[in-house]
Amino acid sequence: MKIVVPVKRVIDYNIKVKVRGDGSGVDLTNVKMSMNPFDEIAVEEAIRLKERGVASEVVAVSIGVKQAQDTLRTALAMGADRAILIVAADDVHTDIEPLAVAKLLKAVCEAEAPGMVLAGKQAIDNDMNATGQMLAALLGWPQATFASEVIVDGEEAVVTREVDGGLQTIRVKLPAIVTTDLRLNEPRYASLPNIMKAKKKPLEEKTPADYGVDITPRLKVLKTEEPPVRQAGIRVASVDELIDKLRNEAGVI
Repeated sequence: MKIVVPVKRVIDYNIKVKVRGDGSGVDLTNVKMSMNPFDEIAVEEAIRLKERGVASEVVAVSIGVKQAQDTLRTALAMGADRAILIVAADDVHTDIEPLAVAKLLKAVCEAEAPGMVLAGKQAIDNDMNATGQMLAALLGWPQATFASEVIVDGEEAVVTREVDGGLQTIRVKLPAIVTTDLRLNEPRYASLPNIMKAKKKPLEEKTPADYGVDITPRLKVLKTEEPPVRQAGIRVASVDELIDKLRNEAGVI
């Protein structure tokens, strides 16, 4: 079984994001970029499935700017077999919308015929949480989102999902779309020998035109701004004072 893993180049999660002065977006000047953490979990799970003999090949796919090559090389160093980069933008500030990404991934899946697409549940830059679901709809495949455990059982996958009420276990027929949550696994660090080997693994470059997909934006960002500064807490002298403030100031009871 072949597994396709979409990966996205985002601001490293350890970096404090700064908004541009004109509110047009996030400032990416000299900012460290890395693989989206949820996608990293998806890559790790795909590699583990290959190590268990369930998967035969892991293909990493990235859609965006040319610099996403580095993100794909990271996936290759972790253990992916080959990579596909779809160059869909020249400006690093351009974010390809989820629907366009889903359409491109649909075309990739039609060309690659995978048994499973393992994707991060969301990207930490825009928090859309939409690409996996859109891809499932476009392909007409079953979907299992927010996975904390994935077990392949013959022609089906048994997936434990993180839901508001706890955990939900479902069984889906393959091929299927699975999106990963934080508790699925802990991604490995790429060793130096594997980083060197990754430079020789195949990385194919494509464009949206190669797949006949229109990526014209359908959304317009009106403004980006910093979240409001959190106000300092206060001490109360008694339970009665706490209840009074919750009722008359906070309005929560």
